[in-house]
Amino acid sequence: MIKSMTGFGKASGEINNKKISVEIKSLNSKQADINVRIPSFYKEKELPLRSFINKELQRGKIELNLYVELLGGQSNHQINKELFTKYYKDLSALASELGQSENTDFMSIISKMPDVLKTEREELDDNEWNTINKVIITAIEKLNEFRTSEGQSLAKDLKLRISNISSLLNEVEKYDASRIEAIKERISNNLNEAVGENNVNKDRFEQELIYYIEKFDVTEEKTRLTTHLNYFLETANSPNSEGKKLGFIGQEIGREINTLGSKANNANLQKIVVQMKDELEKIKEQVLNIL
Repeated sequence: MIKSMTGFGKASGEINNKKISVEIKSLNSKQADINVRIPSFYKEKELPLRSFINKELQRGKIELNLYVELLGGQSNHQINKELFTKYYKDLSALASELGQSENTDFMSIISKMPDVLKTEREELDDNEWNTINKVIITAIEKLNEFRTSEGQSLAKDLKLRISNISSLLNEVEKYDASRIEAIKERISNNLNEAVGENNVNKDRFEQELIYYIEKFDVTEEKTRLTTHLNYFLETANSPNSEGKKLGFIGQEIGREINTLGSKANNANLQKIVVQMKDELEKIKEQVLNIL
């Protein structure tokens, strides 16, 4: 079953007067490239979270964003009253000395000064993280559903391309026999023109002819290409998505097509090879997006 590396998933939930939202997306990548953005309060969970994402999604450029919205006015920020009072007294005294006390907004100035707001650090609640973890799992499941759906479209297109190459390979038979006869005739005519028909050593001519015909024979290439095409379809239909393996098989298909082209020695056969290469390039582009 083919799965795409491209996907998107989103999920949300509530716990402890907080709304938890998770968004996760993935794009093409040769390896697992994971970027996790979560509030600093949950940073201790980042490494196991990365490990979990890697296990579930395997490969791709993956980005997870965790958002937390406080509900009901809850906040863990408190004003440092002692420091605020000290700042106020110091600024008031300085303003009096400078004769500016009536025109100065001390409250606005002090609220922006260092350490006036302090954060009460709480211990991470296991129940809270368990709820967040469930939201993350749901988002990953939705991303996987997206990947599977995209994979079905990819599979349909890839099978069409493989079928096209197979059909083109069948067309090779139309020109193969006539191609060999044309090679025989051309060699014979060239030789007769060069030395004269009566001066040709028939036994030696037959030996040389066999040698050249074997050089242009494409039977093995056709057999191997058929095998690779069948193996590609077999791998595409396997239970697991194996993008890298399909890429390797595509390389082998390309080698056989190239060899077929180098041995073609026929304009019609060369056209078929060009069409095969065009289909293969489209396959390679699609395979890059397969998990």
